[in-house]
Amino acid sequence: MEPVRWLGGGPQLAATGFFRVEKHDGKWWFVDPEGRLFWSHGIDCVRLLDATPIEEREDWYESAPWEQAEFAEFVVTAATTLKGHYAGRTPKGFSFAGANFRRKYGPDWRPQSAMLIHQRLRAWGLNTIANWSDPAVMFQRRTPYTDAVSSRGTRLIEGSEGYWGKFPDVFDPTFAASVQRSMAAKASRSAGDPWCLGYFSDNEMAWGDETSIALAALASPPEQPAKRAFLADLRAKYESIGRLNAAWGTAHASFDALAAGTAKPDPARAGDDLKAFYTRAAEAYFRVVREAIKAVAPQQLYLGCRFAWGNTRAARAAAKYCDVVSYNLYQRSIATFQFNGEADVPLIVGEFHFGALDRGMFHTGLVPVADQAERAAAYQAYVEGALRHPQFVGTHWFQYQDEPTTGRVLDEENYQIGFVDIADTPYAEITTTSRHVGERLYRLRSGQRDGTRF
Repeated sequence: MEPVRWLGGGPQLAATGFFRVEKHDGKWWFVDPEGRLFWSHGIDCVRLLDATPIEEREDWYESAPWEQAEFAEFVVTAATTLKGHYAGRTPKGFSFAGANFRRKYGPDWRPQSAMLIHQRLRAWGLNTIANWSDPAVMFQRRTPYTDAVSSRGTRLIEGSEGYWGKFPDVFDPTFAASVQRSMAAKASRSAGDPWCLGYFSDNEMAWGDETSIALAALASPPEQPAKRAFLADLRAKYESIGRLNAAWGTAHASFDALAAGTAKPDPARAGDDLKAFYTRAAEAYFRVVREAIKAVAPQQLYLGCRFAWGNTRAARAAAKYCDVVSYNLYQRSIATFQFNGEADVPLIVGEFHFGALDRGMFHTGLVPVADQAERAAAYQAYVEGALRHPQFVGTHWFQYQDEPTTGRVLDEENYQIGFVDIADTPYAEITTTSRHVGERLYRLRSGQRDGTRF
């Protein structure tokens, strides 16, 4: 089996030395550095050693391995939390997954397990190490991988809200500076590396509806850069507050009074202005990120922001600036997915999964199934649906290993969603099915079965 790229009877395109995207025979593809068609069949969080909180939980366990010297490297002294009991705190955590790696492979567990992981991925028909994976595995350069940049450190729009937090203020200088700093850290690592497909940015941002960013700006303090930018647009368009009030059905005493207030206008009256500013902000986000990536890695791809929520305006902006538009699509099938960005562009799934409770875990994850056999069948149906879709160039499963039984530190998720369990034992049902999908991947994508069209 050769699941990595389409060799044998596959087309030979121009070799550029890096991954690119190209439409071939009516379908979008990655093209690998040597000019072979490539469809990204990948998995997230490869050897990501999720920790679980142990503060206030010491009596949950029969023993305390975090107190043993051989497992000291798996203690997290001040973990980042966003949700759950520890939200806003920095509790002590411990990676049982890491401890199990050391138990299984010994003191030399890092290179030993990394070598086995690459062998497993190949055996399971997988060809991409996807987001949030261990650099020590990625940079062995035995399996193509993706990397990511972040706008963390950016000033946020105070009036915004979202599941993972507020929206970045793309009009503040800290936004461009944060993305540039994040990308600069990739120099001499993934930047310029032919094994790296490209870069995602951030993840599951609060894109809301097509007025949300503008309304959030208006609900922010007067010094908010996004609010200042929006008001500058309004001043230029309306010239007088009276004309704006007439259009919006408001009664602001002046533009300064509008700046000082936080009231939101009626979207039915102010909708055109709100939507125009939303487009301006969305395009600024993708443009600045693209520029930061291309400045350091000009020949590598911008893979989008991994939409979990979005709208047509956000999708249009992504299509304008991203080489590939990414979605996290937690559903049973994407065979009939319709891109709402009104463009024919390549798409990739950054996350999907299915989980079951027949193997001792307590949560199925976001898409439940009855048992491991059904989980494997759902995996095959999902990926093969994507293979038949002309725009998808890959699917990335979330994630390599089950989450901790007692919940990960970040938000206490404890999903049964791994290809391996917390003791590094593969789930035979899904790994066997993944291998079967990988064996047939290029025949399915190209529309051939045993040499015939279908």
